[in-house]
Formats: sequence, C-alpha cells, structure tokens
Amino acid sequence: MTRFSNINMLLAFVTVAREGSVSRAASVLNLTQPAISHQIKRLGEETEITLFKRTSTGLQITLDGQALLTKAEQVLDAMDDFRRSARQRAGSVSGKLRIGTIVDPEFIRLGRMLSQLRTDFPDIETELVHGVSGDMLIGVRRNQIDAGFYLSGPDIAGDISAETSDPIHAVKLADFNYRVIAPVGWESRVENADWTTLAKLPWIGTTEASVHSRLLKRIFDQFNCTQNSVALVDQEASMLEMVRSGVGLSLCRDSIALHEKQTFGLGVCNSVSIPACLSLITTERRKETPTISALFDVLDTTW
Repeated sequence: MTRFSNINMLLAFVTVAREGSVSRAASVLNLTQPAISHQIKRLGEETEITLFKRTSTGLQITLDGQALLTKAEQVLDAMDDFRRSARQRAGSVSGKLRIGTIVDPEFIRLGRMLSQLRTDFPDIETELVHGVSGDMLIGVRRNQIDAGFYLSGPDIAGDISAETSDPIHAVKLADFNYRVIAPVGWESRVENADWTTLAKLPWIGTTEASVHSRLLKRIFDQFNCTQNSVALVDQEASMLEMVRSGVGLSLCRDSIALHEKQTFGLGVCNSVSIPACLSLITTERRKETPTISALFDVLDTTW
C-alpha cells in the first residue's frame, strides 16, 4: 500500500486545484513555484495518477484529479480537527500573544477575533501594538510582535520577497481596492485623470513603511513620474482630515471612499484604482508556536 510522505503534497494539490495555477498557489502558501511543482509531481508518482494536464490557458485538473480532490480536502480538514483536538487534550494553551494591528479595528475585525480567541483559548493574554503595515513585517522578523496584520498588493509573496533570510507565513484575509480621493471642488481635476496627471497634483504622502507608499511608488515608477507630496503623515484618520481640509490627494479603501464622497462631498477618481489585500503574518519558523497557532486557528471563524 502506498504511504504518502507528508501532508504538504495534498495541501499543494488542493491549493493548485483551487487557484488554477502553480504561481497563485505558491503565493497563497508562501512557497516557491518549483517547490509546489515538486510536491505535485511526487503526489502524482506515489498515486500513479495524472492530476493535472497542461493546456493553452494553463493547468487543468484531470477527471482522476477531480475525483481525488474532495478526498484530499477531507484529509486536510481532518488534520486541522486532529491538531485542535490534540492541543485541547494536551492542556490549555497559555502565555502572552503580541499582535500588531493596523488601520481601524472594524476593518481587521479585531473585536471579533479577540472575542473568539478569548472563548477558545481563555488562558492566552493578548497585547496589542498599533502601527503602519510595514512596521508589522519588521516586528515579526525582529520578534517584537508574534503576529501582525499586513497590507500589500494581491501578490503577498512578491511583496515580501526582498528579504528571504526569515521566510514569512501569511494568510490572506480579504481583497479590496484603493481609490484616489480629492478635496471638495477637485472633481473635474481627478474624476477621469490618469496616473501621470494625478502625480503632478498635491499629495498627502506617507512613510516608506506604509502600504500607500509602497503601492504608489511602483505605479509612479512604472509611468516614470514623481509623486508631488506636500505633506507627510502616518495615520489614516489624519490623511482623511487633510483631504477634507483641501490639502491634497490620498489613497483610500474603496468602501471608505464611497462614504467620504456621500458624507463630505470629496472627489473620487473613477479611472484608476489599486488592488490590494489584507493578511495576517508571522514567521515560518514560529507559526507552530502554541499561542501563534491558536491565533491562526480562530481565523476560520472570524473571517
């Protein structure tokens, strides 16, 4: 009887099937594409089944692969249940858990997450550290926090690939878009503007650690233009107040942009937007630490 070497082969198989490509699966699992391909190859060899076939549009799961997909998902679910049961029987998880928070509590569902954590793991003491997104990445790598919320472009792995000495474990929580908002009366200047035109207008700049700075730098570099920053802030509330006061442009989450337009009459650019995502991150080497693992466990019921 064939015995699988490890559960990672099934995880790679299920993720590629769900995402439709090795590259997207690698991004979700925070692994390299060769590592994902190797796991798929090993699983195919051990089962003696062709799981995917290549087409002109990419990978397509075979009929045999589709038949095994549900079973693989059941195995992974059973493993998750096993880990939770094992932790409960081994005794309650206790200790301090340092969590890095960003933006507003509602967006990251902080209250719901902490409430569920308290219910499932009452002996864990939480300590919250607030900052901007880039600070969370630095914090988990320096062991200043155990886990933190992180904002990036849709490709989380690509966003954090500059430093590979301490790999990051990331779980994507939500996708959204950033919009460009402008003071009242600037509608005609921004509604249909392109990035080159927008770059020349006054901007409320952010620190390098901010996701706004990271995302805008890539775009303006792509169009070979420079952002005209007239102020520098590091709090989203401050950015919004300065836009309302007529200082300049800023990025804003799409849901907030709509609210600001309806409530305060701010202008919103309709011609451009920036895709982004929210994740919870820790280091790969520490993700199985009991308190950190407990935090990631509660994500299933809060997101």
